[in-house]
Amino acid sequence: MTMTIAVYGNKPRDPQRRAEVIDMMALLARYAGMGVKFMLEQRYSSYLANYTDIAATYPTFESETPPATDIVMSIGGDGTFLRTANSVRALETPIIGINSGHLGYLAAAQICDMEQVMEHIMNGTYTIEPRSVLSVSSPDISLGGHPFALNEVALLKQDTASMISVATRIGHIELADYRADGLIVSTPTGSTGYNLSVGGPVVSPAAPVWIISPIAAHSLSMRPLVVSDSESVYTEVKSRSGSYLLSIDGKSQVLDESVRLHIQRAPWQVFVVHLPGQNFPLTLRSKLMWGV
Repeated sequence: MTMTIAVYGNKPRDPQRRAEVIDMMALLARYAGMGVKFMLEQRYSSYLANYTDIAATYPTFESETPPATDIVMSIGGDGTFLRTANSVRALETPIIGINSGHLGYLAAAQICDMEQVMEHIMNGTYTIEPRSVLSVSSPDISLGGHPFALNEVALLKQDTASMISVATRIGHIELADYRADGLIVSTPTGSTGYNLSVGGPVVSPAAPVWIISPIAAHSLSMRPLVVSDSESVYTEVKSRSGSYLLSIDGKSQVLDESVRLHIQRAPWQVFVVHLPGQNFPLTLRSKLMWGV
């Protein structure tokens, strides 16, 4: 039976990492002759074509129109994984992260372990974990693009040293008027990202919750809060500059302060591939040096 794998990737500038990617492509070519069909993201294929002829042997696809495949492979760091997840979206194809960057918190393996990765994929010796996704919309404007976040949605001050005020409701119930440098609404997956850096809690990826964390709050009583992911979060911002910054998984846009936001659970999930032996506590210990 033929297996089809779509491959997304970043463009490493470091010569050593670039060499690792080229070696990986040569390795994948072996499996292409063993019943595995690879398809490369067009921009990744164009990048690789500068360094190896192997890339030209695979069909390509546009980033915004991913094909229906058995597995999606994301080669790079966490930023590449987030971009891949947003591209795949409602197809819900399982994604395996291959780290060729620094931390690679979302990755299942390092790029040097690609041979073992392919063996597990071909033998079916892996598990799939669903991850919740945030959807962002506004009753006032169209946000454009793909306003979905696997990690977090952040509302931030923009072009001024003054804090912003974020009036926040959970459903139709008023929660608080956060006076701060910003406010983060994080998924469990994103709890180890921006949320963690501002003092938010680490949450198991399987937990059905959102984390609401203020950034440098004016009041010490404003602490991170965990709420059910069945809840919707509504926000209204006031700012001296008359605008604020909306960041969705690191992709930012400036919005007028009149733009209200509605943040809720997306109607689809991201499915993350785990290899044997991988689990949440192990990831904390190995990548965040938990308890070391």
